[in-house]
Amino acid sequence: MIVGKLIRYGISASALIVAGAQGALAQSVTTEAAAPSADAGEEIVVTGSRIRGNPLEQSTPVVTVDQTSLQRTGLSALADVLQRLPSASGGLNSKVNNSGNIGNPPDGGGVGAGSAEIDLRYLRAKRTLVLVDGMRYVNGSSGSGIPSTVDLNTIPVNMIDRVEVLQSGQSPLYGSDALAGVVNIITKASQEGLQVSGQFGTFRQGDGHTQDYQASYGINGPTTHVVIGANYVKQEAVRTRDRKISQFPNPGQTSCTDPIGGCSGSTVNGYYDVLGGPVLTVKTNPITGRPRYDPADPTGPNSDYRALTTADRFNFAPYNYFLTPSERYGFFGSFKQEITSSINLRLKANYTRRNSQNQAAFLPLVIGPDAGNGNLLDTISVDATNPYNPFGVTLSAGGVGNPPANYSTVRRRLVEAGQRTYTQHVNTFSMTGTLDGSFSIGSRKFYWDVNAVIGINDAKQSFTGNINAAKLAQALGPVSACTGACVPFNIFGGLGSVTPAMLDFIGFTERDESSQRLNDYTANLTGDLFDLPAGPVGVAIGYEHRYQEGRFLPDAVIVAGLGADIPAQPAQGHYHSDEFYGELRVPLIHDTPFIKSLEFDGAVRHSRYSTSGNNTTFTASGLWKPVKDLLFRGSYAEGFRAPSIGELFGAASRSDAPIDDPCTNVAGSPYQASATVRANCTANGVPANGSYQEPRGGQLGVLTGGNEALRPETSRTWLFGGVYSPDWARTSGFARNLSLEVNYYDVKVSDAIAPVDAQLTLSRCAETGDALSCAAITRTPNGLISRINAQLQNIGGIRTKGFDVTFNYQAPTTSIGNFGLSANANILTKYTETFPAAVGFVTTNYRGTTRGFPDQSYPKFKGNAVLDWQLGDVGASFTGRYIKAVREADGSRLGNTFYGDAQITLVPAFISDRLLLTVGVNNVFNQDPPACTSCTGPNYDPTTYDVPGQFGYVRLSFKL
Repeated sequence: MIVGKLIRYGISASALIVAGAQGALAQSVTTEAAAPSADAGEEIVVTGSRIRGNPLEQSTPVVTVDQTSLQRTGLSALADVLQRLPSASGGLNSKVNNSGNIGNPPDGGGVGAGSAEIDLRYLRAKRTLVLVDGMRYVNGSSGSGIPSTVDLNTIPVNMIDRVEVLQSGQSPLYGSDALAGVVNIITKASQEGLQVSGQFGTFRQGDGHTQDYQASYGINGPTTHVVIGANYVKQEAVRTRDRKISQFPNPGQTSCTDPIGGCSGSTVNGYYDVLGGPVLTVKTNPITGRPRYDPADPTGPNSDYRALTTADRFNFAPYNYFLTPSERYGFFGSFKQEITSSINLRLKANYTRRNSQNQAAFLPLVIGPDAGNGNLLDTISVDATNPYNPFGVTLSAGGVGNPPANYSTVRRRLVEAGQRTYTQHVNTFSMTGTLDGSFSIGSRKFYWDVNAVIGINDAKQSFTGNINAAKLAQALGPVSACTGACVPFNIFGGLGSVTPAMLDFIGFTERDESSQRLNDYTANLTGDLFDLPAGPVGVAIGYEHRYQEGRFLPDAVIVAGLGADIPAQPAQGHYHSDEFYGELRVPLIHDTPFIKSLEFDGAVRHSRYSTSGNNTTFTASGLWKPVKDLLFRGSYAEGFRAPSIGELFGAASRSDAPIDDPCTNVAGSPYQASATVRANCTANGVPANGSYQEPRGGQLGVLTGGNEALRPETSRTWLFGGVYSPDWARTSGFARNLSLEVNYYDVKVSDAIAPVDAQLTLSRCAETGDALSCAAITRTPNGLISRINAQLQNIGGIRTKGFDVTFNYQAPTTSIGNFGLSANANILTKYTETFPAAVGFVTTNYRGTTRGFPDQSYPKFKGNAVLDWQLGDVGASFTGRYIKAVREADGSRLGNTFYGDAQITLVPAFISDRLLLTVGVNNVFNQDPPACTSCTGPNYDPTTYDVPGQFGYVRLSFKL
């Protein structure tokens, strides 16, 4: 099926169709499928300007994804489609399984488990503004924090008419958050009759089954338009144990004894670093009574213990999700009534329920002064009277009122409690009312609208597999104090020694909640002021008042600091803003030699936030068409992003980052290679005798929290581009359409809100002795890191540059069918992040690299190409997606990656084209993602690459 018939005249601003697995990419010349529908010469509002104008002539690049394009991907989530645009750079999606077991991100937004985002230009999703019909939409939540982004999973796909993606910052027109660009989701205002579809898809391995059912019905009357719809989407899991790449913590690893390390010291049979002796584990399991221990020979024949080896470490990798299971259902409705010939009323509402799940390996229970939990678990002493304590003495954690510490840690992987499972139940409701119309002053016509948006998002998350530290302390303490429901706990007997009765006492189901509220009120007025020789001068003015609030309420046990997983504290906050904007479009020259048209557009916005004060931004752009077939444009835009609720009011929380401590005395570490590193590490609290030997490839705790003193981020964006769409190609019969578009962008973000990268902090302290970095690191007396301080600050700077290139060709009609070829690419020429050091700043270049925490790859080139064919009732397309190789920080190479996706469609003419059968396979060449050691995902970057395996699907659509 060829996606739309391209308009055969004029040069447009950027328009993109996505088809196949990426979508048929058609940019530069607007297509009937992609462009907002408008009669010839009709002026409408298109994302990128508030002034009504010709959608074929825009001064900013806008990518358009229509409903046909969405259906052609074989994907059931809007975010999965948008994240494949070359200008997109990842964000949360169903491939991300960070359940909270590795902690919360530093911005106070929580892990967002089960949600989906869009991130443009690698600037993070919080710097891309998502609108629905040009208006704000309530931010999402997942029961783990207060996010600053919209969850795209809350917007039903069959409610969407098209998505317009503005690939340039535009805060002067749309306000805060639009630093990287704007994603404007346009919903259906009218529909004739019934439309239903059902799709089933699965991976070749027999997992990841997906069901997608959509239904909508529309009535079009003379003055009334009604659309109602419902949807149901169910995605089943793909587990890491079922893919070769994720069998162990590191790619290519075959055993925990491999030198690369990575397996956990929290072992199933215990890790006992006590009484200054060797680290022990049990010889055989389970030991249900008191184990034997010989202090004269701890590993001898009279002891149930032996020395721990690397082979005893726990391989947690097979116990995660590659693709997280979720279920979404909901309904929507749109009612539009023409009250008079010049006044219209539109009411919209939609509700979405999401049930999703994330999973992690069994709880690593770690107690003792070197545990580094940051809570009661670090202070637990195991009393000598505990019936399972084999050592004959109390294992003291030290501290006030206790004997000096005589043990470091006791660790036990709590397999008996089952895997840690995080289940989210999220309800999102949005209601919008719009009154719009027009009036005339003399011969001038003006258009106005007033809008009100109310959005509510409520999320609840339950977590099974956690334990209550206070009850554990009681169960390990003096047996005389273990009364009532208390059951003495056996932490020394290895796998199988923990009974259901023990778990019933110490275990609990953690229940967390979060919610967001949005009230947004806007008013806009646009029209033509007067005529110049080159055309009318357009103007738009408007006002917006917005109120947002959010809260996060962890379980009471967690708030008390008594959980065994990641600690968290409650957070809540709100703000309101009042904003005014104005835009002016001035045509300068028209129909002169070498100047077919020349126009200027400028806008300014003043905002006042209750949390961050006043801010004024402006933008200016120009459009020049020297001849009919050629267009040049350029723009400059200032931007700002007010600190989010989570960034301002988020409570201190720990995240466990997959980073290495350069101060550990193990093979291949900087500590062993450099005397300078050894000296700096000793100064930072590492024992000088080299006894600190924590294996590499683990996780380290990073403490982050909100900061009410944060200032807004600011940005400036330069954009220059050109579009060539030759009329000769169409008139000569060479092509039904031919176009080439190139855009250059340069974005600089200042005062970026971020913590200093924890790995960078460790490296600067160890390698240079940087005082600021060393002060952020807290170590236990034995040298282990208990936390790295990374509070949010306005300390960052980001700079990104690159080119977007689009080519589109549609061949003349032939006897063997219609053919089309389109290609779209992003060329990244720069991406750097800058943070302060003790003296000056340090700038890191990420272009051509990948990094974990958060996972993100920065390929120098990403491209998509689509070959499209149709003959009569049958259509086919092949989409190729190419990602250039990137490198990890250690030099490891993630090779060039090419995905191929194929689709065939059949529209039987004998039933009046009412039925559409679609069959497709994504990743037809069965390309695995490149392996990644530093990624927090299961040995690959889930924001850039696909889940391993071929995915096939069948869809049946019907309209009546």
